[in-house]
Amino acid sequence: MPEPTTAPQPPQGPSRIMWRLPILLYKVHLGWLLGDRFLLLIHIGRVSGETRQAVLEVIRHDKAEIVYYVASGFGEKSDWFRNLQKNPEVTIQVGKHRMDVQAERLPQEEAEREFLDYASRHPTAIKNLAGMLGYQLDGSESSLRALAEVMPVVAFRPR
Repeated sequence: MPEPTTAPQPPQGPSRIMWRLPILLYKVHLGWLLGDRFLLLIHIGRVSGETRQAVLEVIRHDKAEIVYYVASGFGEKSDWFRNLQKNPEVTIQVGKHRMDVQAERLPQEEAEREFLDYASRHPTAIKNLAGMLGYQLDGSESSLRALAEVMPVVAFRPR
């Protein structure tokens, strides 16, 4: 398993502001600047019942099936991920396009395949992402499979 250099924790306080800045782009109708590599997730808070938003990196978009795949960088501790466990019917926006989707956590084997595929298409991005979250990858297939154990993958499928 990739060993964290620090314990990955969801951002809090001032550092949370930086992670949430991309939401502002969507609020001012400039989400299209992020292209199709990111999506805006609009979901319901598991405790509050309030509408919540998060911008997530798309690790793969299956254009034929219109399915978007994202990884939870902070694992099962991410608020958005925990919210989806309770309320999986959500809305996503990619660029200017909005759609109602069903969120589904992928089984481990499928999550591993998604990480391996993502790493083959974006080798620098996966190393940077893992490093930013406190993980060091050695580039091996086993380290990518281990990363999938700590970062669940979610598929957003049209409802």
